[in-house]
Amino acid sequence: MTDHTSLATYRRCCDGLTTAWPSFLAKRDERLAQQRRFGATSEKVAGNILEDLFTGVLDWSLADFNNQVDYADIVLTRLGIKHLIVEVKRPGSLAWNQHSVDAALAQAHRYADEQKVHSVAVSDGVMLYARDHIPGGHRDRVFARLDATEPPLDLWWLSVDGIYRPRAGGETAVALLPPSPVTESDSDLQFDGLLLHPKYQLPAECFAYVGSAADVHTWHLPYRLADGKPDLARLPKAIQAILSNYRGTHVTSIPEIAIPEVLVTLGRTARQAGKLPAEGPGAAQTYVQLQEALNQLGRLIEVLSV
Repeated sequence: MTDHTSLATYRRCCDGLTTAWPSFLAKRDERLAQQRRFGATSEKVAGNILEDLFTGVLDWSLADFNNQVDYADIVLTRLGIKHLIVEVKRPGSLAWNQHSVDAALAQAHRYADEQKVHSVAVSDGVMLYARDHIPGGHRDRVFARLDATEPPLDLWWLSVDGIYRPRAGGETAVALLPPSPVTESDSDLQFDGLLLHPKYQLPAECFAYVGSAADVHTWHLPYRLADGKPDLARLPKAIQAILSNYRGTHVTSIPEIAIPEVLVTLGRTARQAGKLPAEGPGAAQTYVQLQEALNQLGRLIEVLSV
Protein backbone atom coordinates (compact mmCIF):
# COMPACT_ATOMS: atom_id res chain seq x y z
CA MET A 1 0.00 0.00 0.00
CA THR A 2 1.32 3.46 -0.94
CA ASP A 3 2.48 5.60 1.97
CA HIS A 4 -0.13 8.36 2.21
CA THR A 5 2.57 11.01 2.81
CA SER A 6 3.84 10.45 -0.74
CA LEU A 7 0.48 11.31 -2.27
CA ALA A 8 0.14 14.62 -4.08
CA THR A 9 -3.27 15.10 -2.43
CA TYR A 10 -1.66 14.76 1.00
CA ARG A 11 1.07 17.30 0.25
CA ARG A 12 -1.45 19.71 -1.25
CA CYS A 13 -3.78 19.37 1.74
CA CYS A 14 -0.91 19.86 4.23
CA ASP A 15 0.28 22.98 2.41
CA GLY A 16 -3.23 24.43 2.55
CA LEU A 17 -3.70 23.38 6.17
CA THR A 18 -0.41 24.98 7.22
CA THR A 19 -1.26 28.22 5.43
CA ALA A 20 -4.82 28.44 6.81
CA TRP A 21 -4.12 27.37 10.40
CA PRO A 22 -3.11 30.78 11.88
CA SER A 23 -6.29 32.38 10.50
CA PHE A 24 -8.36 29.47 11.81
CA LEU A 25 -6.89 29.89 15.31
CA ALA A 26 -7.60 33.62 15.27
CA LYS A 27 -11.20 33.13 14.16
CA ARG A 28 -11.67 30.32 16.69
CA ASP A 29 -10.46 32.66 19.44
CA GLU A 30 -13.05 35.24 18.37
CA ARG A 31 -15.82 32.65 18.41
CA LEU A 32 -14.87 31.65 21.96
CA ALA A 33 -14.94 35.25 23.23
CA GLN A 34 -18.51 34.63 24.41
CA GLN A 35 -17.29 31.80 26.64
CA ARG A 36 -14.65 34.02 28.22
CA ARG A 37 -17.17 36.85 28.61
CA PHE A 38 -20.04 34.90 30.17
CA GLY A 39 -18.33 31.74 31.42
CA ALA A 40 -20.18 29.40 29.08
CA THR A 41 -21.37 29.15 25.50
CA SER A 42 -23.57 26.94 23.37
CA GLU A 43 -22.92 23.95 21.18
CA LYS A 44 -23.59 26.22 18.18
CA VAL A 45 -20.21 27.90 18.73
CA ALA A 46 -18.40 24.55 18.48
CA GLY A 47 -20.39 23.84 15.30
CA ASN A 48 -19.23 27.14 13.82
CA ILE A 49 -15.61 26.29 14.67
CA LEU A 50 -16.00 22.96 12.89
CA GLU A 51 -17.52 24.66 9.85
CA ASP A 52 -14.44 26.91 9.75
CA LEU A 53 -12.22 23.84 10.05
CA PHE A 54 -13.81 21.68 7.37
CA THR A 55 -14.54 24.38 4.81
CA GLY A 56 -11.73 26.86 5.51
CA VAL A 57 -8.79 24.70 6.57
CA LEU A 58 -9.70 21.41 4.88
CA ASP A 59 -11.19 21.13 1.41
CA TRP A 60 -14.90 20.48 1.93
CA SER A 61 -17.24 22.87 0.16
CA LEU A 62 -19.80 24.79 2.16
CA ALA A 63 -22.50 23.01 0.13
CA ASP A 64 -21.25 19.63 1.40
CA PHE A 65 -21.29 20.72 5.06
CA ASN A 66 -24.78 19.70 6.23
CA ASN A 67 -26.38 20.61 9.56
CA GLN A 68 -28.97 18.56 11.48
CA VAL A 69 -29.55 15.62 9.15
CA ASP A 70 -31.89 13.12 10.85
CA TYR A 71 -30.70 14.29 14.30
CA ALA A 72 -26.99 14.13 13.40
CA ASP A 73 -25.37 17.49 14.16
CA ILE A 74 -23.09 17.59 11.10
CA VAL A 75 -22.95 15.31 8.06
CA LEU A 76 -20.23 15.73 5.43
CA THR A 77 -21.21 14.63 1.93
CA ARG A 78 -19.51 14.37 -1.43
CA LEU A 79 -21.68 14.17 -4.55
CA GLY A 80 -24.59 13.34 -2.26
CA ILE A 81 -22.81 10.42 -0.52
CA LYS A 82 -22.48 10.69 3.26
CA HIS A 83 -18.90 10.21 4.48
CA LEU A 84 -18.72 11.48 8.07
CA ILE A 85 -21.14 12.14 10.93
CA VAL A 86 -19.96 14.58 13.61
CA GLU A 87 -21.51 14.80 17.06
CA VAL A 88 -20.96 18.31 18.42
CA LYS A 89 -20.89 19.31 22.09
CA ARG A 90 -20.53 22.71 23.74
CA PRO A 91 -16.93 24.03 23.98
CA GLY A 92 -14.92 22.36 26.71
CA SER A 93 -17.47 19.64 27.51
CA LEU A 94 -15.41 16.79 26.00
CA ALA A 95 -11.84 17.87 26.71
CA TRP A 96 -10.57 16.06 28.62
CA ASN A 97 -13.18 13.65 29.88
CA GLN A 98 -13.16 10.19 28.35
CA HIS A 99 -16.57 9.32 29.79
CA SER A 100 -18.12 12.29 28.03
CA VAL A 101 -16.31 11.31 24.83
CA ASP A 102 -17.69 7.77 25.11
CA ALA A 103 -21.22 9.08 25.56
CA ALA A 104 -20.89 11.39 22.54
CA LEU A 105 -19.46 8.53 20.48
CA ALA A 106 -22.42 6.33 21.38
CA GLN A 107 -24.74 9.00 19.98
CA ALA A 108 -22.64 9.41 16.85
CA HIS A 109 -22.56 5.67 16.20
CA ARG A 110 -26.31 5.43 16.62
CA TYR A 111 -26.91 8.09 13.97
CA ALA A 112 -24.23 6.56 11.72
CA ASP A 113 -25.88 3.14 11.90
CA GLU A 114 -29.26 4.64 11.09
CA GLN A 115 -27.83 6.53 8.11
CA LYS A 116 -25.40 3.76 7.07
CA VAL A 117 -22.30 5.93 7.41
CA HIS A 118 -18.88 4.35 8.03
CA SER A 119 -17.02 7.12 9.90
CA VAL A 120 -17.94 9.23 12.94
CA ALA A 121 -16.34 12.07 14.87
CA VAL A 122 -16.96 13.97 18.09
CA SER A 123 -15.80 17.48 18.91
CA ASP A 124 -16.34 20.33 21.33
CA GLY A 125 -14.29 22.86 19.40
CA VAL A 126 -11.28 22.06 21.61
CA MET A 127 -10.58 18.47 20.59
CA LEU A 128 -11.63 16.40 17.59
CA TYR A 129 -11.66 12.61 17.54
CA ALA A 130 -12.75 10.49 14.58
CA ARG A 131 -12.92 6.76 13.99
CA ASP A 132 -14.26 4.13 11.59
CA HIS A 133 -16.60 1.28 12.38
CA ILE A 134 -15.14 -2.19 11.75
CA PRO A 135 -16.57 -5.61 12.65
CA GLY A 136 -16.54 -5.96 16.42
CA GLY A 137 -15.07 -2.57 17.14
CA HIS A 138 -13.50 0.50 15.60
CA ARG A 139 -10.33 1.82 13.97
CA ASP A 140 -9.03 5.22 15.05
CA ARG A 141 -8.77 7.84 12.32
CA VAL A 142 -7.79 11.17 13.88
CA PHE A 143 -7.17 12.75 17.25
CA ALA A 144 -6.37 16.47 17.12
CA ARG A 145 -6.30 19.49 19.39
CA LEU A 146 -8.00 22.40 17.68
CA ASP A 147 -6.11 24.88 19.86
CA ALA A 148 -2.69 23.52 18.83
CA THR A 149 -0.12 26.11 17.79
CA GLU A 150 1.17 23.84 15.03
CA PRO A 151 -1.35 22.52 12.48
CA PRO A 152 -2.26 18.83 13.06
CA LEU A 153 -1.37 17.35 9.68
CA ASP A 154 -3.27 14.16 10.55
CA LEU A 155 -6.42 16.13 9.79
CA TRP A 156 -5.74 15.05 6.19
CA TRP A 157 -7.54 11.83 7.11
CA LEU A 158 -10.73 13.92 7.31
CA SER A 159 -10.13 15.73 4.03
CA VAL A 160 -12.06 15.03 0.84
CA ASP A 161 -9.21 12.83 -0.43
CA GLY A 162 -8.39 11.23 2.92
CA ILE A 163 -11.81 10.36 4.36
CA TYR A 164 -12.39 7.31 2.15
CA ARG A 165 -8.97 5.75 2.85
CA PRO A 166 -8.76 3.28 5.75
CA ARG A 167 -6.14 4.26 8.28
CA ALA A 168 -4.10 1.38 9.62
CA GLY A 169 -1.98 1.32 12.73
CA GLY A 170 -3.94 3.70 14.96
CA GLU A 171 -5.01 2.13 18.24
CA THR A 172 -4.50 4.76 20.91
CA ALA A 173 -6.29 7.99 19.96
CA VAL A 174 -8.89 7.98 22.74
CA ALA A 175 -6.25 6.74 25.19
CA LEU A 176 -4.47 10.06 24.63
CA LEU A 177 -7.23 11.83 26.55
CA PRO A 178 -6.12 12.49 30.13
CA PRO A 179 -8.22 10.52 32.61
CA SER A 180 -10.92 12.53 34.31
CA PRO A 181 -12.80 11.40 37.42
CA VAL A 182 -16.54 11.01 37.05
CA THR A 183 -18.58 13.00 39.57
CA GLU A 184 -22.09 12.12 40.62
CA SER A 185 -23.48 14.87 38.39
CA ASP A 186 -21.44 13.53 35.44
CA SER A 187 -23.02 10.12 35.92
CA ASP A 188 -26.47 11.69 35.80
CA LEU A 189 -25.75 13.54 32.58
CA GLN A 190 -23.42 11.46 30.47
CA PHE A 191 -26.07 9.08 29.12
CA ASP A 192 -28.93 11.60 29.08
CA GLY A 193 -30.97 11.03 25.94
CA LEU A 194 -29.01 7.95 24.86
CA LEU A 195 -30.51 4.65 23.87
CA LEU A 196 -30.23 2.17 26.76
CA HIS A 197 -30.41 -1.60 26.75
CA PRO A 198 -33.83 -2.52 28.24
CA LYS A 199 -32.42 -5.33 30.40
CA TYR A 200 -29.15 -3.85 31.60
CA GLN A 201 -30.05 -0.13 31.40
CA LEU A 202 -26.66 0.58 29.85
CA PRO A 203 -25.64 2.43 26.66
CA ALA A 204 -23.89 0.78 23.72
CA GLU A 205 -20.41 1.78 24.91
CA CYS A 206 -20.76 -0.61 27.87
CA PHE A 207 -21.00 -3.70 25.65
CA ALA A 208 -18.00 -5.52 24.15
CA TYR A 209 -19.83 -6.17 20.89
CA VAL A 210 -22.28 -3.79 19.22
CA GLY A 211 -23.57 -4.88 15.84
CA SER A 212 -25.64 -1.73 15.39
CA ALA A 213 -25.74 1.17 17.83
CA ALA A 214 -29.37 1.72 16.80
CA ASP A 215 -30.48 -1.84 17.63
CA VAL A 216 -30.17 -2.98 21.26
CA HIS A 217 -30.74 -6.60 20.19
CA THR A 218 -27.25 -6.57 18.66
CA TRP A 219 -25.52 -5.45 21.87
CA HIS A 220 -23.77 -8.35 23.58
CA LEU A 221 -21.43 -8.96 26.51
CA PRO A 222 -21.84 -6.07 28.97
CA TYR A 223 -18.48 -5.40 30.60
CA ARG A 224 -18.50 -1.80 31.86
CA LEU A 225 -20.58 0.11 34.39
CA ALA A 226 -22.62 3.14 33.38
CA ASP A 227 -19.86 5.46 34.65
CA GLY A 228 -17.34 3.83 32.32
CA LYS A 229 -15.49 1.84 34.99
CA PRO A 230 -14.82 -1.89 34.49
CA ASP A 231 -17.67 -4.09 35.73
CA LEU A 232 -15.65 -6.65 37.68
CA ALA A 233 -18.67 -8.94 38.00
CA ARG A 234 -19.57 -9.03 34.29
CA LEU A 235 -16.10 -8.70 32.74
CA PRO A 236 -14.97 -12.29 33.50
CA LYS A 237 -18.37 -13.61 32.37
CA ALA A 238 -17.96 -11.83 29.02
CA ILE A 239 -14.51 -13.40 28.61
CA GLN A 240 -15.80 -16.86 29.56
CA ALA A 241 -18.66 -16.60 27.09
CA ILE A 242 -16.09 -16.48 24.27
CA LEU A 243 -13.16 -18.56 25.51
CA SER A 244 -14.86 -21.31 27.52
CA ASN A 245 -18.50 -21.14 28.47
CA TYR A 246 -20.71 -19.27 30.86
CA ARG A 247 -23.34 -21.34 32.66
CA GLY A 248 -22.81 -24.12 30.16
CA THR A 249 -23.43 -22.06 27.04
CA HIS A 250 -21.15 -20.67 24.34
CA VAL A 251 -21.57 -17.32 22.61
CA THR A 252 -23.20 -17.65 19.18
CA SER A 253 -24.46 -14.12 18.65
CA ILE A 254 -21.12 -12.59 17.64
CA PRO A 255 -19.63 -13.24 14.17
CA GLU A 256 -16.25 -14.96 14.19
CA ILE A 257 -14.60 -12.10 12.29
CA ALA A 258 -15.41 -9.77 15.19
CA ILE A 259 -13.97 -11.95 17.97
CA PRO A 260 -10.37 -10.61 17.88
CA GLU A 261 -11.52 -7.01 18.35
CA VAL A 262 -13.92 -8.05 21.10
CA LEU A 263 -11.10 -9.83 22.93
CA VAL A 264 -8.86 -6.76 22.58
CA THR A 265 -11.66 -4.61 24.01
CA LEU A 266 -12.06 -6.97 26.97
CA GLY A 267 -8.29 -7.24 27.34
CA ARG A 268 -7.83 -3.47 27.55
CA THR A 269 -10.45 -3.29 30.26
CA ALA A 270 -8.87 -6.21 32.14
CA ARG A 271 -5.57 -4.36 31.92
CA GLN A 272 -7.25 -1.23 33.28
CA ALA A 273 -8.65 -3.28 36.15
CA GLY A 274 -5.23 -4.70 36.97
CA LYS A 275 -6.08 -8.25 35.86
CA LEU A 276 -3.49 -8.36 33.07
CA PRO A 277 -0.81 -9.46 32.82
CA ALA A 278 -2.13 -12.65 34.44
CA GLU A 279 0.92 -13.98 36.24
CA GLY A 280 1.68 -16.07 39.27
CA PRO A 281 -0.27 -18.76 41.10
CA GLY A 282 -2.98 -16.30 42.14
CA ALA A 283 -3.93 -15.30 38.61
CA ALA A 284 -7.56 -16.14 37.78
CA GLN A 285 -7.91 -18.79 35.09
CA THR A 286 -10.28 -16.59 33.09
CA TYR A 287 -7.64 -13.89 32.66
CA VAL A 288 -4.93 -16.47 31.98
CA GLN A 289 -7.07 -17.81 29.12
CA LEU A 290 -7.64 -14.29 27.83
CA GLN A 291 -3.93 -13.55 27.90
CA GLU A 292 -3.15 -16.77 26.02
CA ALA A 293 -5.79 -16.03 23.37
CA LEU A 294 -4.51 -12.48 22.84
CA ASN A 295 -0.95 -13.77 22.57
CA GLN A 296 -2.05 -16.33 19.99
CA LEU A 297 -3.76 -13.57 17.98
CA GLY A 298 -0.64 -11.41 18.15
CA ARG A 299 -2.55 -8.68 20.03
CA LEU A 300 -1.19 -9.09 23.58
CA ILE A 301 1.53 -6.42 23.34
CA GLU A 302 -1.07 -3.99 22.04
CA VAL A 303 -3.26 -4.62 25.09
CA LEU A 304 -0.48 -4.55 27.68
CA SER A 305 0.88 -1.27 26.31
CA VAL A 306 -2.31 0.59 27.32
